[in-house]
Amino acid sequence: MGSSANTETAMIVVASPASNHNNPVTNGGGAITNHTPGPILDLVISESDSSKKRRTGVLPLEVGTRVMCQWRDGKYHPVKVIERRKNYGGGNNDYEYYVHYTEFNRRLDEWIKLEQLDLDSVECALDEKVEDKVTSLKMTRHQKRKIDETHVEGHEELDAASLREHEEFTKVKNIATIELGKYEIETWYFSPFPPEYNDCVKLFFCEFCLSFMKRKEQLQRHMRKCDLKHPPGDEIYRSSTLSMFEVDGKKNKVYAQNLCYLAKLFLDHKTLYYDVDLFLFYILCECDDRGCHMVGYFSKEKHSEEAYNLACILTLPPYQRKGYGKFLIAFSYELSKKEGKVGTPERPLSDLGLVSYRGYWTRILLDILKKHKGNISIKELSDMTAIKAEDILSTLQSLELIQYRKGQHVICADPKVLDRHLKAAGRGGLDVDVSKMIWTPYKEQS
Repeated sequence: MGSSANTETAMIVVASPASNHNNPVTNGGGAITNHTPGPILDLVISESDSSKKRRTGVLPLEVGTRVMCQWRDGKYHPVKVIERRKNYGGGNNDYEYYVHYTEFNRRLDEWIKLEQLDLDSVECALDEKVEDKVTSLKMTRHQKRKIDETHVEGHEELDAASLREHEEFTKVKNIATIELGKYEIETWYFSPFPPEYNDCVKLFFCEFCLSFMKRKEQLQRHMRKCDLKHPPGDEIYRSSTLSMFEVDGKKNKVYAQNLCYLAKLFLDHKTLYYDVDLFLFYILCECDDRGCHMVGYFSKEKHSEEAYNLACILTLPPYQRKGYGKFLIAFSYELSKKEGKVGTPERPLSDLGLVSYRGYWTRILLDILKKHKGNISIKELSDMTAIKAEDILSTLQSLELIQYRKGQHVICADPKVLDRHLKAAGRGGLDVDVSKMIWTPYKEQS
């Protein structure tokens, strides 16, 4: 699956038995035929010309085409062409292609150059509906269900027509990179910035007020005038260099909307909040002598009938794998405890979100079960942790710690099994020091 030059080299070296199974100069049984060197070279040239003609014939590639593409790891991976654009000043077939790596999440979709593609591997584009019909005929009902479950990852609330509309509207990233503080960050997904930003490949954000601009000079001028050194809101937590600010979407509407535009670049599964008035935003910051720098956040409805204690959660890419996501989840539950309520995250959860929550629930519940003497009920666990009973039940069931005995569900907490599950769940994040929280639930605020 390399370039044509590599293919020609493989064709010429026909004397090595190890390469017989890849060698075009063989008879039907795989044995090397007795060609003299002259005819072999003639064959190479003619096949190379034929291959070049065939490859030229498929250009430009149609949207929907499947082909192998060289990724940043140097290896070839299957992709589907999502969109294409002409290179100005190039020939008739000079295009760039926006591709989806079919083995990976959409966050890795990107524009690539023609030379990254192995044109010998091109599969002609099929009509999507025909392709779906052909595929469904070949699959068992169980396989079809599994495909459907993974295909709508993070979009379980959308019907088929809405899902297609969402994917069509958001299929191409509109902003490739952003600059935020000292970091330049590659984006993951489409975000619906105002139309005047449609021609921007890179955006520059003020890390304190989250205003965004098209040019570095604009940001520099803005920074000389911006007097914010932390998110606009109340500091409700400070422990060492970590700080948490509560921002009311109604009082700080522009900041909240800018935060949503920024977050959507890294979240595929949530629609953008236009009505930020109904939400509170909890911004986690690392603090130094220059100010408080946002590392992540979660949002929460002011009043939720479904007992949601978290609507959206994000740790910015430069700060991931440092325990901040787990800290944000733990913080949301500490707020629920102070409110005297049980809580659960809003569905659907992203792939990364589900992994984080499952790990958090596992660690919290198993820690209690290890220390607890005697019987304990799901209701008691819920009261102790503020975790919703359904989340407790699903977590313990996934760990096979629930058994049905004498007409009722019983938690089976064998110490060795608990230790094994705790080890698999990984370490917890940074601890929330509840004594450092200064916070009153929203309904009690004047």
